[in-house]
Amino acid sequence: MAGELCLLLLLLFCGRTISEVQPLYQPPSETLDFGFVPAKTYDTAAYHEPGAIGILFRLVHTFLYLVQPNYFPQDLIKKLAQQSFGKNPGDYQKPENVVLTLQAVYYEIGFIVSAALGVLFVLLLPLVGLCFCMCRCCENCGGEMHQRQKKNADCQRGCFATVLFVAALIISIGVLFAYAANQHLTSQVRGARKLVNSNFKDLRIFLNETPGQIDYLVSQYDTTKKKALSDLNNVGPLLGRRVQEQLAKEVRPALDGALTMAGAIRETKEALENVSVSVEVLQEGTERLHANLTDVKEHLINTLGDSACTAAQAASTCNVIRNSLDQLNINANFSKLPGVNAQLAKVNEVLKTDLSSLVQKGYAAFNDTPDLVLNQTRNILSDIKNVLEAVGSNITSFTKMLPIHKIIADFTLYLTQGETYAQEYFPVVEQYDFYRWLGCLILCCMVILILVFYYLGLLCGTCGYDKDATPTTRGCISNTGGNFLMAGVGFSFLFSWVLMLIVVVTFITGGNMEKLVCEPFEDRSLFKVLDTPYLLNQQLKYYLSGIILKNPNIDLTFEKVYSDCKENKGLYTTLRLENLFNIHELLNVSMYAEDVSLKIKHININLSNIVLLDERGKENLMNFSSSGINEINFAAYLSEINKSVTKVDLLSFANDLEARADQLPKGALENALKGHANSIRVIHNQQVVPLEQAMKYVRARSTLNQSIRFLQKTSSELPGKVRSVITAVNSAQLLINNNASFVIVQETKKYMDTIIGYFEQYAEWVKESIAMEVAPCKPIANVVDTAIDIFLCSYITDSVNAFWFGLGGCSVFLIPAIICAVKLAKFYRRMDTEDVYDDVETMPMKNLENGNNGYHKEHLYGIHNPILTSSVEQW
Repeated sequence: MAGELCLLLLLLFCGRTISEVQPLYQPPSETLDFGFVPAKTYDTAAYHEPGAIGILFRLVHTFLYLVQPNYFPQDLIKKLAQQSFGKNPGDYQKPENVVLTLQAVYYEIGFIVSAALGVLFVLLLPLVGLCFCMCRCCENCGGEMHQRQKKNADCQRGCFATVLFVAALIISIGVLFAYAANQHLTSQVRGARKLVNSNFKDLRIFLNETPGQIDYLVSQYDTTKKKALSDLNNVGPLLGRRVQEQLAKEVRPALDGALTMAGAIRETKEALENVSVSVEVLQEGTERLHANLTDVKEHLINTLGDSACTAAQAASTCNVIRNSLDQLNINANFSKLPGVNAQLAKVNEVLKTDLSSLVQKGYAAFNDTPDLVLNQTRNILSDIKNVLEAVGSNITSFTKMLPIHKIIADFTLYLTQGETYAQEYFPVVEQYDFYRWLGCLILCCMVILILVFYYLGLLCGTCGYDKDATPTTRGCISNTGGNFLMAGVGFSFLFSWVLMLIVVVTFITGGNMEKLVCEPFEDRSLFKVLDTPYLLNQQLKYYLSGIILKNPNIDLTFEKVYSDCKENKGLYTTLRLENLFNIHELLNVSMYAEDVSLKIKHININLSNIVLLDERGKENLMNFSSSGINEINFAAYLSEINKSVTKVDLLSFANDLEARADQLPKGALENALKGHANSIRVIHNQQVVPLEQAMKYVRARSTLNQSIRFLQKTSSELPGKVRSVITAVNSAQLLINNNASFVIVQETKKYMDTIIGYFEQYAEWVKESIAMEVAPCKPIANVVDTAIDIFLCSYITDSVNAFWFGLGGCSVFLIPAIICAVKLAKFYRRMDTEDVYDDVETMPMKNLENGNNGYHKEHLYGIHNPILTSSVEQW
């Protein structure tokens, strides 16, 4: 049911719903903002840091690696799990089963050998202890209260004391490890309630948040729909402008050319008027100058005709002056230039038709394209809006049909029951953990009791030992130390086999749990075993897909589910719920997308009513082309403009004339010529200089120059430009009338793709949200981590392994401790008899039965001592 719940919720808008309608062209759609899927933060941190005791855990892991260095046997476990042992009597004798058994034994050889040594310890140590006790009761095995004197006695005593102390110290460290592991497990069990409650809280958040997330995904369809409807309501500005922009690539240059020609007509008129006015101004100035120069020239001719010029002294000078009179004339003669009135009249006739107004009408008609599109698509847009409303209604109605709340309620009930069960049995777990803690503490106390005897024995024996005292005269403290050591030996024999039995059991259990569960779980090898086809159920190839998706052939593995949940991916993607329900078939959203596409394709827009430039405008352009501007003699105008005002510099001419008059004899002729020179200077200053420098004439000359050059340029390009403009206008008009449908179809497709692009954005957003944000299954991975990695491995297995590691070390080192304690007790305890040596011969003379310390054996009085008799006889 969990799979079906998340499937129904998350599959609601799979990303394939609209993406199946593939447009020919994917225009850039405006990015829609769907906001963020509502989500809460999970509290559980499924990670355990053991602290300082982690060093002990790592030490135990290293020891286990030495015992069992083999990798996790995936293939072996798979084969063992798939074999059926015990169903038939001869199963174990089958070759393949024998091979598997041998492989299992080979893998477990480290544990088997270690356990065998432990069992041997458990069996032999009590037996050895029993034999040792019986032997000592017979005054053997060190039971005889007699110590033979040896030269290296002090060295032996020191070595035995040192070895015992080292063994006791190692046993102390071991019991400290065991106690720390015992306390760690108890403290973690007591603190587990908070972690369990945190997991239940996250699961509750997971269940409660999922319906709201699904509702949010569904509600965001309105964002898509509103944007699509907004674009549809603005079909004129959007689609119409797109059509207009495509047509404008030819229409606008054509209309711009026509408008430029209208401006050129006005500029041509202005240029012609400027030519006419400028020529009149310049003609007026040059005509007056010409008249004055003619008068001066006539007067000079008359003066030179005087008889005085015939004299020998003046004849040559007069002839020179007479020959230079031809230079006394104007150079630029604007009166000879042809007029432009005819061309101006024709241009004025052309301007009677307002070409600019006609072009502006074409612009206005073309700019009305969005309104034409809007008016001609009203019915189709209404149908498209109905389709979008139907999609939204179907999505809403379908989500209401889903049993989301019922499924959530069922799971919430299961969760509540589980939480209640956990809360109810937690005190029981804590109570049993207390019993376990108490039992482990008793085991530690057993070791501590032994250690107390050993440490007291070493302390009393070392502190009370007197080198000068004989074995029979040792002090009370030294004797007590020896008794403590023997007490420690006795308790060692009593408790060691129990300790080793506990160690063997916990070692086999905890060690295999670490190697076969915890380590494979950490590197996820355990999941690969669980994902073995037909392993968990011989009828299901993949167990999870068979249970959740009802299709065991879908590759849905434990490892993939766990990994995706660890990455907090959505449950829909993790469980591959698209294989359970096909929302495309249920809602058939792609059909609606196709309907929208078909509706938009039926848009038929007619732009034939747009007239860019009517016949009057074209005729006006042709009339302008034939206005005769090209008939103007531009060379004549430019030639005269570039000429100087007079042929000769009048001021130089006057000075030269005056200089030649000075060459003549004094008299009337000289004076007359000088008078004419002054007249020429006056003409130069009053007429020539103004013609060259006065703003009126300068501006007229400049305007004439510019206008003539403009007209010259215009006349050379005018026919070609007019033809190009008319051709461009005709071509653009032909495009609108005949080929606009193709442009409209192309732009309609782009417009359709833009509308569909909003739904594709929605679908992609839903797909991504479902994959990563809706029902993120991190709590499920946290539950698995909490149960296996934290509770089973970190809390229990690591603590149990650390406990047997410490306790096992204690048990092993009890053996050298027993040996050394027995040996060392002989040096600390007070003996009943001792060896006596002669000072000369240093040979044993006799055995004293009673010491001087007041301690003696009552049964020795009056009883034959075989040792004494033997010594005397030998002596």
